[in-house]
Amino acid sequence: MMSRFSFHSQRLTAAVATLALLSACGGGGGGSSGSISSGGGGSTPTPTGTCSLSARQSWVAQQLNEWYLFPETLPTNLSATPYTTVQDYIDALTATARAQNKDRYFTYITSIAEENAYYNSGSNAGFGFRLSFDSSARRLFIAESFENTPALSAGIDRGTEILAIGATTASLRTVSDIVAAEGTAGLNAVLDGNTRAFRFRPAGGSEQVATITKADYTLNPVSARYGARVLDDGGKKVGYVNLRTFINTAEAPLRAAFADFRAQGVTEVIIDLRYNGGGLVSIATLINNLLARDKTTSQVANYTTFRASKSANNETTFFSPQPESIAPTRIAFIGTGGSASASELVMNTFIPYLGNRAALVGTNTYGKPVGQIAIDRSACDDRLRVIAFATENSARQGAYYNGLAGFMGATCQASDDLSRPLGDPQEASVRAALNFLGGRACTPIGAAATLSADRTPIQSSRLDLLSPDRPSTAQREVPGSF
Repeated sequence: MMSRFSFHSQRLTAAVATLALLSACGGGGGGSSGSISSGGGGSTPTPTGTCSLSARQSWVAQQLNEWYLFPETLPTNLSATPYTTVQDYIDALTATARAQNKDRYFTYITSIAEENAYYNSGSNAGFGFRLSFDSSARRLFIAESFENTPALSAGIDRGTEILAIGATTASLRTVSDIVAAEGTAGLNAVLDGNTRAFRFRPAGGSEQVATITKADYTLNPVSARYGARVLDDGGKKVGYVNLRTFINTAEAPLRAAFADFRAQGVTEVIIDLRYNGGGLVSIATLINNLLARDKTTSQVANYTTFRASKSANNETTFFSPQPESIAPTRIAFIGTGGSASASELVMNTFIPYLGNRAALVGTNTYGKPVGQIAIDRSACDDRLRVIAFATENSARQGAYYNGLAGFMGATCQASDDLSRPLGDPQEASVRAALNFLGGRACTPIGAAATLSADRTPIQSSRLDLLSPDRPSTAQREVPGSF
């Protein structure tokens, strides 16, 4: 979380007013809304002096020594000389914490301009799809395509299988051949181009070939196609919200969705965070409050705790019911290994209040109970996202570094059914969520699952979101996106 969260390098913004923390993130990465300004000045990076490699490396070491949540893990005197990039040096400084499963590339350097554009408006660039990879079968699928993007315009949507990729139609290579020769790094490499040719097969369709050029687009955090709806489960109304990412533009659609739920008397909800790598803690707090009509402003939602030397910044967040809030009697959270940071913060909030009336549905989550603050050096367009705080729920439960499945009051195993749209009551994870809400039986996460007769190869495959080694801001918060 930064005062946001993220995945992989995926990986809350604490409101420390006196320091103007830019954006606390609680995600596989993510941002809050304020940042510490440290050094520099002006806006044009220069290759020497203030923005030389050695100066930037020295700066990040100073910030980690002051703010890092795990100071005991930092090396006392690690020379920066052998490291050719700032990020390589950060990775070396945080290696011990990483070995302890506390900081899995959650501390990183990024661009101020790029991150602000993403968190403020969802600004992004690419083909506009999210990829899931079946490593055992060497098959690549579209988990989701975003609205108003080149991918969706080309007819590539959820359930489409990408069969071959190339710079041109004449240089197409099958996914299987790419992976056999170069592993998933080969897939990332071949996708790293402005224009690419794809041979693909839409779900239930025939093979096609299309050449697609990346473009700028604005990511809608709540899809207009399936992001919010009221489902009918045998005459009972169930609210469904699919949140792609925790960014500022999620506030309006989330409020609208919950206002509709409240007007329709909804008391059971599905919060679908299956691909959500995190983001702004402020949006996580909003969701908590939209689920808090029956809470008071004296009830604790979360605790935020910094290292001992920064304990003056510790915070207690209380519920603040909103005009659109509902009082859920049961909640089903859909999650996967792509669900991290702010997503996990929301789930963890309701464990003490709902117990076994709140379930994790799908698979175990990523495991990121810590958040980043942003420290800026504007002269170099450098923003250091440094793990600086831990989060806990009202029962002081945290430290879920191995995911939330072992913490939740209930869990239900389910696959990510790419043969059906997100939000479809018959999609495997949504169906399992409805079964939980309806009191019907399910298989707990971690137990041996019995495949149902109607499972397709896609459904029963082991799919993981594809992610590059050095993800962009959007790829940290929207894992699998290209």
